[in-house]
Amino acid sequence: MELPKLNFQETFDFKFRKDKDKFFIYDLIRKTYLLLTPEEWVRQHWIHYYLTVKSYSTSALITEKKIVLNGLTKRIDLLVTEKAQPKILIECKAPQIKLTEKTFEQTARYNSIIGASEIVLTNGLQHINAKFKEGNYTFYKS
Repeated sequence: MELPKLNFQETFDFKFRKDKDKFFIYDLIRKTYLLLTPEEWVRQHWIHYYLTVKSYSTSALITEKKIVLNGLTKRIDLLVTEKAQPKILIECKAPQIKLTEKTFEQTARYNSIIGASEIVLTNGLQHINAKFKEGNYTFYKS
């Protein structure tokens, strides 16, 4: 199993399992093994980052939450909450997916439903961070 090294200063202790020819990674939020896709590899880094580096509790992180956008059901990748309020919406892409204005706009549309004060668009190699205030996004380096 060859996994790309992602752009995180920290290293995390992941649990893996193999079944036939497929690999699975343990999700600390859902407490189950999930199919190890490139996007899941990125999401699990962010989950471990918020749990171990930022010291959030598992109850503050929400994964795969369903939202309805323009009549279509979508799923957000990861939402960090504080006091049950949306704080950071994280949209994960596979490492080979290029982050563009179009992918940022997708994340911003999701956030129009969620209402988080920050969003992160990431492919694990590149992270685009933006704060949302008074109807505008301001980009910043994390």
